[in-house]
Amino acid sequence: MKTEVTDLGNGVMLEMNLIPTGMFMMGSPKDEKDRYENEDQHEVTTSKPFYMGIYQVTQEEWKGVMGSSNPSTEKGSRLPVTDVSWLDCQVFIKKLNDKKDGVYRLPTEAEWEYSCRAGTTTAYSFGDSISPQDANYDESGFDKPVEVGSYEPNAFGLYDMHGNVFEWCGDWYKEYTAKAVVDPKGPDSGKGRVLRGGSFFNSARYSRSANRDATGYGSIDFRSSNYGFRLARTS
Repeated sequence: MKTEVTDLGNGVMLEMNLIPTGMFMMGSPKDEKDRYENEDQHEVTTSKPFYMGIYQVTQEEWKGVMGSSNPSTEKGSRLPVTDVSWLDCQVFIKKLNDKKDGVYRLPTEAEWEYSCRAGTTTAYSFGDSISPQDANYDESGFDKPVEVGSYEPNAFGLYDMHGNVFEWCGDWYKEYTAKAVVDPKGPDSGKGRVLRGGSFFNSARYSRSANRDATGYGSIDFRSSNYGFRLARTS
């Protein structure tokens, strides 16, 4: 696994893993427990490798780019930054790209699920069931985010792809097509941006690899104490 480490200053490091190309079945099978109807399976190919953040963006990373500002309800340097809208993420990304001359961005929804599954076909990257030892969701009992990296990583070396905080993706929400697609990026417009991964506030079904949220709560200026994000970068 190739890891890229970027110094954001003051000893704060942004760590990303290179995700290889591949094909996978996006969505969930009709017999998956707790699935939603908007998860129709279809074949997706990621034709180009890309980097994905090993962790959800932390508050120390946010402050390293944005300055002293920290919008998070629960404070802690290694806690994920929260209470950020999709638009807030874009401001952070622009500042980071200006600072590091990079090509950082939010992952597409397809990139996110491909990275989350890490070669698996089960409801979660670790199997078809989940327990409080696997991730931070409502039954874990914390009722707040925990430090990134508190649970085991998936096969791509990524932490907290299930639970802790929802993660913004780049795509506008749209119903899936039944056709096989290559590097999908979603529609040019819509009612809400996609959120993935579930959170400490939500039941286990929202933390499944295939679960997708947006409509109603995916408004680009909506903020919540269980919303955060993870960075991607074109390789």
